Amino acid sequence: MNGGVTVRGLCGGYGTGRDAVRDVDFVAEPGQIVGVLGPNGGGKTTLFRALLGELPTRRGEVVLPGPPAYVPQTERARLDFPVSAFDVALMGAYRRTPWFRRVARRDRYNARAALERVGLGDRVGVAFGALSGGQRQRVLIARALLQEAAVLLLDEPLSGVDGVSAARIEAVFADLRAEGRTVLVTTHDVRQAGEWDRVLCLNGRQIEYGRPAAVLSPETLRETYGAELIVLEGGSRAVGIGHHGHAH
Repeated sequence: MNGGVTVRGLCGGYGTGRDAVRDVDFVAEPGQIVGVLGPNGGGKTTLFRALLGELPTRRGEVVLPGPPAYVPQTERARLDFPVSAFDVALMGAYRRTPWFRRVARRDRYNARAALERVGLGDRVGVAFGALSGGQRQRVLIARALLQEAAVLLLDEPLSGVDGVSAARIEAVFADLRAEGRTVLVTTHDVRQAGEWDRVLCLNGRQIEYGRPAAVLSPETLRETYGAELIVLEGGSRAVGIGHHGHAH
């Protein structure tokens, strides 16, 4: 897998004259995990929509090696469809499957392999809505893996998940990094973002981008989160208070 993410001078939003995000300028290389930090309404999801080609108004340059795979927050996923974990994972193959064809046998095999990879090989036939929140998040990641995209965008995948799911998701991140994929992850957990390769701070505009050690200063975090910032554990950890809400 080659090609990362290049964004130059990105501005845009959901209507003319009102930019939800502006002055976004960064390069994420293959094999890098980028933590995207910012308050609710700070532009994280707007950035993802721009990368997905779904932002109604957009200026600037976005260069991608191909369509990215997107993993939404679990609580946004419909739970009342009578579909199994396997069915949801298999949806990752739909983009490359003509409407008049059955999903290829290879993709059915790969859907099972993706569920194994996220630690849910024994939940293949379980109804998606019957799974725990952390397990549903892992199924959505399996669906993204099946898209075989060079770039993955994950919207707060570790928010509110159980410890087992969090550990498995982190292990998948390590695999993706080793495979040379580029992974962008929105999070409110500053400590977690500090363990990744790069950090992008947004609050209506790009505040800072770079290595965690250089970016995660108290000044930058205050500028990023403003009144939403809480510093814990004697100043060694900071977290945004909106970490269970939705970013827009």
